[in-house]
Amino acid sequence: MTATKQHSGELLRDKAWARWLALGLLAFAMFCSYIFMDILSPIKDLLQSQKGWDSTAFGTMQGSETFLNVFIFFLIFAGIILDKMGVRFTALLSGVVMLIGAAINWYALTDMFAGSSLETWFTDHLNYIPGFQELGVAPFYEGMPASAKFSAIGFMIFGCGVEMAGITVSRGIVKWFKGREMAMAMGSEMALARLGVGTCMIFSPLVANFGGDVSVSRSVAFGVILLMIALIMFVTYFFMDKKLDSQTGEAEEKDDPFRISDLGKILSSWAFWLVALLCVLYYSAIFPFQKYAVNMLQCNLTLHPEGVTEFWKSDLATYIQYVIMLIVAIGAFAFSFMKKKSVKYPALAVALVALVAYCVMGYMRQSAAAIFAVFPLLAVGITPALGNYVDYKGKAASMLVLGALLLIACHLTFAFILPQFKGNDLGGVIVAYVTILVLGASFSLVPASLWPSVPKLVDAKIIGSAYALIFWIQNIGLWLFPLLIGKVLDSTNPDIAQKVAHGVMTEEVAAVSYNYTWPLVMLASLGVAALVLGIILKALDAKKHLGLEEPNIKEVPEIVEPEVVAAEE
Repeated sequence: MTATKQHSGELLRDKAWARWLALGLLAFAMFCSYIFMDILSPIKDLLQSQKGWDSTAFGTMQGSETFLNVFIFFLIFAGIILDKMGVRFTALLSGVVMLIGAAINWYALTDMFAGSSLETWFTDHLNYIPGFQELGVAPFYEGMPASAKFSAIGFMIFGCGVEMAGITVSRGIVKWFKGREMAMAMGSEMALARLGVGTCMIFSPLVANFGGDVSVSRSVAFGVILLMIALIMFVTYFFMDKKLDSQTGEAEEKDDPFRISDLGKILSSWAFWLVALLCVLYYSAIFPFQKYAVNMLQCNLTLHPEGVTEFWKSDLATYIQYVIMLIVAIGAFAFSFMKKKSVKYPALAVALVALVAYCVMGYMRQSAAAIFAVFPLLAVGITPALGNYVDYKGKAASMLVLGALLLIACHLTFAFILPQFKGNDLGGVIVAYVTILVLGASFSLVPASLWPSVPKLVDAKIIGSAYALIFWIQNIGLWLFPLLIGKVLDSTNPDIAQKVAHGVMTEEVAAVSYNYTWPLVMLASLGVAALVLGIILKALDAKKHLGLEEPNIKEVPEIVEPEVVAAEE
């Protein structure tokens, strides 16, 4: 006979400082993983000029992150592991897997790999993958640079870890915040994690060009170090989570194990499918775009980096700009969390002034990476606030519809309006800043409204599997669209490859000469599909009373002591 132990007194998660500390550990780990996820995005031009990666090679390698998750169904297994083994075991496993994949990714881009027998092997092999090649979904192709192939293998392994970490963090937040500020917690986690995008955009080019010696592997090494820190965060969380379970008597390995039949309960829900499809459409329009966004700006903005003064070129300017970014984030968080008006509004004012200062510095530095790094800043400020609104006011489905409208407007602006400002350096940068900020805001609506809605649609016992299924469906888009963007870029810009082949254009010039119109139209069409599904989901919620428009917190929660439950032999 087994028994669930009763805990008398306040649980660890009942203490605000403890549950927010647990959230902070998980969020910082995801912050580090988000940096590595896009570590190569702001240096796509260097990969072309230094490693010979064209857009197809870059897109294929970037899409490989989710290949094992999609085609080997690793994410489904990750959900089963999470449901069966619990949050803390899966968090540690994800941290280790991310680190292994990142290390391989780094080695593929080093001078040690270049010219090695391993490089020769990758050049001669993996040019044809039976079955996958016929289906058009192979992660490699003939002519793909060896460094891109081996880097893709590392990125596949990293992708298994980072997506496992994503579902684990979502489950962990539910565990610590259910019945409390869950939407605000999820929004805050994603806001902090997305600071990793800005951090990556600022520091990846800096590290790659450190000391005037260009090295793309140095940027990846920086990301590997951060993933070591992420693993330390997961280890610390491990002990906090174990302490909580010792109080509640809950076991990491559940008495009621996962069954395949549980998947049928999830897949039979129309609401679940709508949420899952909304997720894949939103994320496919954002994450693949992030991988090309810096290069898109380089191709559409009139920048004059050669005319920048020594100070704006210096590492010191980069550090100052990053400090200003942190001031924006801290001020925005203070506005979201503080209740005293004497603190809230001065914090908001400081954040807004710092945001303007950040934008001015990005313009003065004439850096596309520094300009796009503003992407998460508005999201940092409004995501927790939106989560708080969903917690106390509801309207999650309505927020998804609004997010889709903003998504469409932003991608169409990048496609048709931004190119009209080519030659107008200040006007183009202003249009870019406004559009990037609004795009970040639209993306904020997803974690604040969509993720906290999942527990309303499935049983608590199988929520890990539900998140895993959503992430698996999402990963199909995250695999497909980086690849599609790269192929569309090369196919709609055939003159670039021809000019390089005939010596008329250098690789450096070619890397910043693409026309991005059709890839952006493709991404805008995803927003249109998301808008339609959002409207359908809202109608279904009104008909079926799923509670998506209702607040998560309907009254101040009372702390109820768990009852002693004795399991029969």
